[in-house]
Amino acid sequence: MQDPGVWDLGESAEPIGHAGALPAVITVDELAELLRVERKTAYAAVTRGEIPGVRRLGRCIRISRDAVIRWLDEGDARKRRRRRAA
Repeated sequence: MQDPGVWDLGESAEPIGHAGALPAVITVDELAELLRVERKTAYAAVTRGEIPGVRRLGRCIRISRDAVIRWLDEGDARKRRRRRAA
């Protein structure tokens, strides 16, 4: 059994635990919690353009939860492909 909030980045890329309860559009604070990083780290990654699905509405930053999930899954898939090639 996996811990709540841990991602299953296998075939389905579906969140497990509390992450599935996140709305379709999340805040930077929710992104930080999802990625298990500090708030400052999440803001820096957004500013550098490293996080997909980011939209700015005036001074508000909103992020597509599904874009982040796909991004996490794609990163995991690339890592697996590199291991097979080695």
